[in-house]
Amino acid sequence: MNEPVEETFIIESSAGQELHGVVHLPQRGGPCPTVVICHGFKGFMEWGFFPPLANLLAERGMTAIRFNFSGAGMKPGDNLVTDTEAFRLATLSRDRDDLLDVLAALERGELAAGRADISRLGIIGHSRGGNTAVLTAAHANWRQRLRALVTWASVGSYPDLYPEALKDEWRQNGHLNVKNARTGQELPVDASVLIEMETHKSELTALGQAPHVEAPWLIVHGTDDPGVPVEQARQLNEAATHEQEHMRLLLEIQDGGHTFGAVHPFQGPTPHLIEAMNATQLWLKRWL
Repeated sequence: MNEPVEETFIIESSAGQELHGVVHLPQRGGPCPTVVICHGFKGFMEWGFFPPLANLLAERGMTAIRFNFSGAGMKPGDNLVTDTEAFRLATLSRDRDDLLDVLAALERGELAAGRADISRLGIIGHSRGGNTAVLTAAHANWRQRLRALVTWASVGSYPDLYPEALKDEWRQNGHLNVKNARTGQELPVDASVLIEMETHKSELTALGQAPHVEAPWLIVHGTDDPGVPVEQARQLNEAATHEQEHMRLLLEIQDGGHTFGAVHPFQGPTPHLIEAMNATQLWLKRWL
């Protein structure tokens, strides 16, 4: 099988930040169904399963795009968060706007020119990236145009993930330090991030926006996810309002964790990850 071709890109976000990414192109020419992949909190486009997932989709005839959110605080090749200020101020609304900027660049032909069929567009998001994917799928500019949505281990409602004592400490200190288990870095998250989550809970959480999603939606979640309980996936499934049941599917991967067993650097697919990848590519092929 011919390997997909990779092209790097840099675009400027509407907030004036650089968004770095990679386009994975199928060997066959012409416009192809197109999928944008969104990483999660403390993630980045080169983490673990994102490159092999993009390659898999390109091998299946899709143009796949992965990119770093501006709040990742990382550029291609970075192993550490090098822009801690960007990480500190990474709000849910900024993530959503970054993704909207990537879609707008696709629509203008600035990304994957001649290789992206914008009329056959899908989005995949993992964890916080799942939340971002749902917000974008529900956005007025895209809700009737997006053809497929896939979320992996998506957060449903951020405020509900945090104990009240932790939120009180976060507000009082003006920031919350989180540890990146992969790098050992202590990274600050500004209190404005929490305040936005709470003030705009309906607008900026997947659970609040799920009723507005019209694209066929595959919800994938491990039953043994310690970071985002599988109950949040069940709540998303209940909140979605597709009239036809075949347009929504909840796939619970038994004993699967938050990353379905994948690690960084990538050590190859696990049975849980293979199940998630297979279901994802079949869902996208069906709807795109």
